[in-house]
Amino acid sequence: MSHPVIDDLLWRRTTKKYDPDKKVSEQDLVVFFEALRLTASSINSQPWKYVVIDSDEARQRMFKTFAHNHKYNQPHVFEASQIILFAYNPYYTRDDYATVVDKGIEDKRTKSEDRDKAFAGFRFAELNTDENGYTGCWTKAQTYLALGNALHTLARLRIDSTPLEGIDIELVNKEFKQELDGYQCDVALAIGYHHPDDYNAKLPKSRLSMDSILMRI
Repeated sequence: MSHPVIDDLLWRRTTKKYDPDKKVSEQDLVVFFEALRLTASSINSQPWKYVVIDSDEARQRMFKTFAHNHKYNQPHVFEASQIILFAYNPYYTRDDYATVVDKGIEDKRTKSEDRDKAFAGFRFAELNTDENGYTGCWTKAQTYLALGNALHTLARLRIDSTPLEGIDIELVNKEFKQELDGYQCDVALAIGYHHPDDYNAKLPKSRLSMDSILMRI
């Protein structure tokens, strides 16, 4: 099957080794960051925050969070072009949604006189809030929408990537507590360009057959 979308997805691999001498251009980073900003989310909640690990100082901080576990991912910290922490708001409130509503008014998506009506969508957030005000199960799911969008955007830009659930969540959130500012990071993303020795770049794509995953009724 030949189609640009399929070509992008066939090209993409999870990079196992990065070339430290190749960095993503600022021009491509701007496109990538804008794509993250434009990610869809339930009720347009946008309950996320992205922390970009770029400087040597920030990389060293990230590097030391691999003190106990997942050391196979540790080399990415200095070899990849950037590491992005994907974080979500675990206690998403009506005030958080008010920021979204007011931005919609600013962007002329919502009329100012319809502001109160715009909060009808927040009912869905309330349905996903427990007795302690915790919304993490819902907001974390939204953040994975952003991760999926990121992977496809990077593929279109021919930038390699590695989703990193193999991080020490406790240490990452402790080390970057100030930057995360109450948000929770459970997954990160390495981006850059694969090293010629990256074995995974040479392997054929393998996925389950269409018949085994798709049913049209």
